[in-house]
This record gives sequence, C-alpha cells and structure tokens, in this order.
Amino acid sequence: MTPQTYVRAAQSCATDARTAVRELHAGIQQPNTELVIFFCSSLYDLDAVADEVNRLFAGVTVVGCTTAGEIGPDGYKSHSITGASFSASVSSAVIGRIGQLQQFEIASGRRFAQSLLQQLESRAPAADTGNSFAFLLIDGMSRREEAVARALQDGLGQIPLFGGSAGDDLELARAWVFHENKFHSDSAVLVLVSSALPFKIFKTQHFVSEAERLVVTEADASRRVVKEINGLPAAEEYARVVGVHVSDLSPQRFAASPVVVAIDGTDYVRSIQKSNDDGSLTFYCAIDEGLVLRVVRGVDLLGNLERAFDGLRASVGPLQMVIACDCVLRNLEITQSGLKEAVGAVLRKNNAVGFSTYGEQFRGVHVNQTLTGIAFGCPRDG
Repeated sequence: MTPQTYVRAAQSCATDARTAVRELHAGIQQPNTELVIFFCSSLYDLDAVADEVNRLFAGVTVVGCTTAGEIGPDGYKSHSITGASFSASVSSAVIGRIGQLQQFEIASGRRFAQSLLQQLESRAPAADTGNSFAFLLIDGMSRREEAVARALQDGLGQIPLFGGSAGDDLELARAWVFHENKFHSDSAVLVLVSSALPFKIFKTQHFVSEAERLVVTEADASRRVVKEINGLPAAEEYARVVGVHVSDLSPQRFAASPVVVAIDGTDYVRSIQKSNDDGSLTFYCAIDEGLVLRVVRGVDLLGNLERAFDGLRASVGPLQMVIACDCVLRNLEITQSGLKEAVGAVLRKNNAVGFSTYGEQFRGVHVNQTLTGIAFGCPRDG
C-alpha cells in the first residue's frame, strides 16, 4: 500500500445533495475504511445528504457537520461537501454523541469522555497519549462549547482535543452534527482516534493588540451578550474604538477588528457575532463582566498561514492531510482582503480538508478567529 491510500480526500461542488454525496464517495472510498469525516453546506437538503451517506457508506463509521464554508481539494468554497476517509490499517476510531447540550453538566461530560476512552483502549490496546487524539464537532448555535470542551478534555487527560463548531452559512439559526445515520442539533460528537500516522495538533492566529482597554461592565454571560463596555452601550463604544459609526458595524468589520482577552500571557480572540438593536453585542464565545478586552488588527494572514504549515512539515514530515477548522470570520476577512484564491492555494498545497466554523476548540479551550486542526504525516516506516 502506498502512503497516498492511508487517507483520501475529495470535494464536490454539485448543488444537488445526492449528486454531491456520490461524488464525495467516489473520491474517498477505499478498502477497509475505518472512519469517514465530512463537512457540508447547510444549504443542501440534509435529509437527502443523510440518506445518500447512509446508502453509500453502509457499515462505515461516519461523522460530519454543517458549515459556514468548506475547505478541500477544490480550495475555499461555499455550498459544497468535502471530506476524508481513513484506512483501518493505520487508524482505529470510536465515536459518541452528547445530546441536549442545554442541559449539559460538566461531571457527565467527563464520564462520557472516560467511557469513550475505555472503548478506544479496548478496540486499540496500544492506544496511548502519544498516538491518540480527540476530534470534537459541536453545534455552533448551542453556546455550550466552553463547558463541553473543558469537561471532555478533563476526562481525556493528556490525550489532546481539537475541534470546530458547526455552522449554518451565517444564517445564525440552527447548526447540525451527523452521527449514527442522521443529523442532530443541540448535540456534540466526539471522535477518538489511535493512529500509526505521525500527527500534530495546532492552532494559529495572526493578530497584534492595540493599547486601548475595553472593560466589560455589563453582560449576560449565558447568552454571550455584552450590554456595556466602559460603562457605555457596547456597540457604540466598540464602534468608537475601531473608528466607525455604529450603523457601519457588520460581520466584515467584526472580522477585521476582533477583540482579545489575555489569559496567562496568551491572547485569546473573542469574536463578535452581531450588533443588536438594543445597542448590545453578541459574541461567539463566553464573555463575563469585568473582562478586559483589547481590539486587535490582523497582520499578514497569508504569511502566518505559510509559516504554520512550514512548522507542521518540520514536525511530522510531508503532509499527507490536514483537518482544518477555520473560523468563519477568517473566511470573511480573507474574502474582504482579496486573498481567497491565494489562501485556497496554500490550503490545497498542504492537503487541507475542513470547514469554516462558528468557533474552534483547542486542548479544552473554546477560541475564535483561529485556524485550528491536526496535521498528518506519512508512516515513519513508509
């Protein structure tokens, strides 16, 4: 078996759901498939997607989610389906779903992760912290990513977790994850994999922070809504700091001027989802009163991306595949900056497959406006 057959990737831009799934299947089918992961636009007929996936991948473990854009062999696209398959010769996988995220409890999440880890160890006795990882797909409209990611990482111990929040093409209404033959909302799917392939989990961002402080003085943390910043209406104060009128606030502006919070010396982006009629701001991440934020500006996204992939190649060798969870606000920034073709070319060159997210998870922390994922090299003896 040549290295190229251990993992396979494909993408279809067909607008008909069944045709798109058939084209994806033709590109990633392989003997002895252990796992299939797919990412699809929410604009598809999801019942048709599920039906065709179940028919074509019968007997194979399949997980997936809806998106706000897709990444694959055709580059950065919208209204497409992309995905990958992994051979059982180099990977063992187990999956589980957490439903009713609005009632999620930390303790039950830890137990869920520990139970799934026991399943993986039973299926792959050689599984350990050096050859195993966890991949999370979670409803990006649930507002439960912080608690779920933290609980699962606690339960997994030293096995690293990464993932992405499912989207709905910026409708901000309902997002879906796919598990056991159907799409589910208010749910999360956890995939545990033990692999003979060398891999590295990574996170990259391209911002530098400005000096002015924005103190959250009133917030509804459960809804991720900030009502006041520096004692003033949040949207008005944010608009003043970034130098625009409040009526000009838009997803493109939020993408260009996100805010960060410093935790233990590291800046974590807290991206703004929308400006509300009452003058408040809704965020993609949890925001509490008393947090000190700073506006940041992007610096050389394309160069940062190329350096990130250079570092991954130095770590695992030639990149056989990269699963990429790329924040939708990066997608908007890239589009606004005229960089979509150039960034798509870099992603294609590095065999990236993934999606535009409503947030990313990295080692138990929910973050925004990053590219987070996992890079696979070729077998060391291959």
